[in-house]
Amino acid sequence: MPDPFPPRLEVRGLSRAFGGRAVVDAVDLRVAAGQVTCLLGPSGCGKTTTLRMIAGVETADAGEIWIDGAQVAGPGVNIPPEARQVGLMFQDFALFPHLTVAGNIGFGLTGDKATKTARVQELLARVNLEGFAAKHPHELSGGEQQRVALARALAPRPRVMLMDEPFSGLDNRLRDGIRDTTLDILQEEGTAVVLVTHEPDEAMRMADEIALMRGGRIIQRGAPYNIYNSPLDRAAAAFFSDINVIRGVSRGALTETPFGAFLTPGHADGAEVDIVIRPQHLKIDFDRAGRGPNPTPKDGTAARGVVTRARYLGRESLVDFVMDFDGSRLTASVPGVFLPDPGTALWLMIRRDRCFVFGVRD
Repeated sequence: MPDPFPPRLEVRGLSRAFGGRAVVDAVDLRVAAGQVTCLLGPSGCGKTTTLRMIAGVETADAGEIWIDGAQVAGPGVNIPPEARQVGLMFQDFALFPHLTVAGNIGFGLTGDKATKTARVQELLARVNLEGFAAKHPHELSGGEQQRVALARALAPRPRVMLMDEPFSGLDNRLRDGIRDTTLDILQEEGTAVVLVTHEPDEAMRMADEIALMRGGRIIQRGAPYNIYNSPLDRAAAAFFSDINVIRGVSRGALTETPFGAFLTPGHADGAEVDIVIRPQHLKIDFDRAGRGPNPTPKDGTAARGVVTRARYLGRESLVDFVMDFDGSRLTASVPGVFLPDPGTALWLMIRRDRCFVFGVRD
C-alpha cells in the first residue's frame, strides 16, 4: 500500500568513515514537505558530514538517499549535486562579491531573461529587500546578506533545503527575526528542511523534529517538547540545559536524597543512580523562611541548603547552594532579581514530576 504521507527526503542507513573511524553511522531520516528537522549535537558528531552526503558533495560508504521518491544516492547511484534539487545555506553566506544582489539571487536560474528577472523580483519582495537589487554584498549588513543567501538558495525552487549553522554569524538582536522570516518562507514554499546546529535553543525554536546526534549516530529523535522532557540519558538532558545531579544508591527500589526517598524501580540493590533536575525546577520554599533555623517540613520533601553564590542574569537569578544533608551542591533558577548573601540558609523543594532517574554507567 502506498505511503499516504511520503517523505520529501528519506535517508536510509547512511554511513561514512574517515581513516577507519565511523563519522556517520547508519543514520536514518524522513523529512516531509514543509517540515524542519534539526540535526543537533556537539562538534564532531557527524552533523555536517550527513548534510554534505545529502547534498552530494560527499560520497557515502553505505546507505541510500531518496528525494520525492527518486533515489539520488546509493549502491550504483550517485546523482550530481546540481541535479538533486537541493538548496544549501551556510554560516558564511558565500555570496559572490563581484555580483549585485540581483546577480547573486539569479546566478543559478535557467530560462529566458524575463522569467529570471521576475523570479528575482519575487524573491526580493519575499525577503523584504526591494530596492536592493543593484547593491553589492559589501554594502549590506549581516542580516541583509543572510536574506540574500536565502533568496539565492530558494531561487531554483529546491525540494530540500540544507542549512549548516546559517544564523551563527548574526548578532543576537537580529537572529530571532531572521530565523522566523526564513522559516515562514521555507514552509510557504513546501521545502523540506534539514538544519544543522549545536545550539539547543535554536533547535527548540525552529524544528518540528530534533534528531540528537552523538558519535555519528542519531541516539534520540522527536518533537522538541518530547525530547526536552523525556531525555534518553543524563548527557542528553545536560545538552539542553544546565542540570543538577543528585547521586545515590538504590536499595529496595528507593534512593535516599536530601529531599527524601525517591522511587528508583528497575535499578538493582546497591546500584548507583543519578537523579537529575533542572535549576528552574528546584524551588526555594519562601514560606519556611523566617520560621527558625531548623523547621521540620511536614511533607518530608524540603531540604536546607546554604547559599554559596548568587548571580543576576537579567531574566533570572542563579543561586548556588551546598546542602546540609550530604554537602552536595545544587543550583536554583529564580525569576527576576533574587540575590541572597552567601551564608544565608534557605529551604528548598523539588518538583518530583520533573526529575529524571538514570543509572550511573561505569
